[in-house]
Amino acid sequence: MTSTDATVLLVFVPLLAACLAVLAPPRARSPIAAATLLALPLLLWVVTSAVLADGVLHVALAGHAAPLGIQLRADGLALLMLWLVALAGGAAGLYALASHPPASAHGGRFWPLWLLMLAGLNGLFLSADLFNVYVAIELVTLSAIALIAADGQAGALRAAMRYLLLAMLASLAYLLGVALLYAEHGSLDLYALARSVAEPQASHATLTALSLISIALLLKAAVFPLHVWLPAAHAQAPGAVSAVLSALVVKTAVVLLYRLWFWTAAGLDRDAVWLLFGLLGAAAVLFGSLAALVQAQIKRVVAYSTVAQLGYLMLVFPLIGHTGGAPSAWYGAGCQLASHGLAKAAMFLAAAGLVHGLGSGRIDRLAGAGKAFPVCLFAFGLAGVSLMGLPPSGGFLAKWLLLEAAWAQRGWGWIAVLLVGSLLAAGYVFRVLAAAFVASPAGGAAVRPVSSAMSLPALALALLSLVMGFVAAPLFQLLAVAAPDIAGVAPAHGGSR
Repeated sequence: MTSTDATVLLVFVPLLAACLAVLAPPRARSPIAAATLLALPLLLWVVTSAVLADGVLHVALAGHAAPLGIQLRADGLALLMLWLVALAGGAAGLYALASHPPASAHGGRFWPLWLLMLAGLNGLFLSADLFNVYVAIELVTLSAIALIAADGQAGALRAAMRYLLLAMLASLAYLLGVALLYAEHGSLDLYALARSVAEPQASHATLTALSLISIALLLKAAVFPLHVWLPAAHAQAPGAVSAVLSALVVKTAVVLLYRLWFWTAAGLDRDAVWLLFGLLGAAAVLFGSLAALVQAQIKRVVAYSTVAQLGYLMLVFPLIGHTGGAPSAWYGAGCQLASHGLAKAAMFLAAAGLVHGLGSGRIDRLAGAGKAFPVCLFAFGLAGVSLMGLPPSGGFLAKWLLLEAAWAQRGWGWIAVLLVGSLLAAGYVFRVLAAAFVASPAGGAAVRPVSSAMSLPALALALLSLVMGFVAAPLFQLLAVAAPDIAGVAPAHGGSR
């Protein structure tokens, strides 16, 4: 199989599997999903080997090149996110296989939507065109909303409706921005636009379009203060869905912001925009961490933690624009994307296991969980190590690189945010662990068993987030493929074929 074929199949295998799952009887849907989850890493290995050897891979579907045809583009950032989809999505899928019986009504609805979401995620990260990005991100968003509401409970329906209304508002802003860019430049290719946008004086229409698209992406990424839909949606969703929402879905918009402002708008003066993004990120770190400290439900703690951890990804903007600190900021962003994705998926799966076992998600009812569900608590704690930024985890490496970038520009405010955020993360992680290791009172709530198939995926992801701190060299090699040429971030293997 060629790398071109594998790149196309990364999108079409889960898409065709979703169609097949709709037509198949309920008991056949789980095997279809399992086969798809196993196939994705094998396809990714072929594409990754080719990109590391030869540089950026361009694939024109049906042989029709851009702008008339659809073009896929696999570079280092895209492959990082595709591997995160394969690992976090695969582990969450294994949890779902154990928790959603195929013969049930929930299981019947679940797998077609799940596979459709995976197809959208892969298509989005490989897209090189703003309209194709729109199609993919809508596919991801609508699938995620349907999965949140799949249980049919009142709280889940309210959360899904809020998510849907705000997502529609973001989509309208995004489409208006896309229309303005096309009217002004006659192209929607993210990289071809960089040449025409890089004029000495950008038009008001271009600046308005970039602003509208950025606001839409900030809302879809749930960046503070546009995060209002996230806590309820993540807390009300089934465990596997919460994991992919936090690890993957919200990050799609952040990655698109990187594409837009590091590549497409490379010829513009971006300092004011990047400072604004950095301030929003700092506010998100502080607000999300403080909110997580006072939540009564364990899944809401993890949800508000996502708001905080997304803030670190926004801090990259002001840090990457300074000579000397840009390489550290770029590699720190990649480490944060990967380590947070693995750790947060692990944390949500572990929390879902605890809720399933105890019959309640309240922190004050976690007493005895440490003895009853040691694997879930161990996975939760290991994931917390990465979120806190403790060595030797991938989260430590990410925050160390961001601190290094902040130190290079004497950004004392950014340094303070990074340090205070880590301390607050320790507060909400240890609050949960302390409640779980209290002895269970006599006559406590009945305990349901949590199978190994439900607890081991969380442990595997948590261990991966820890191991990242030891084996970051391959990640850095991947991130160097077509890295943004900003203030000393030197692209490596930037060619295409």
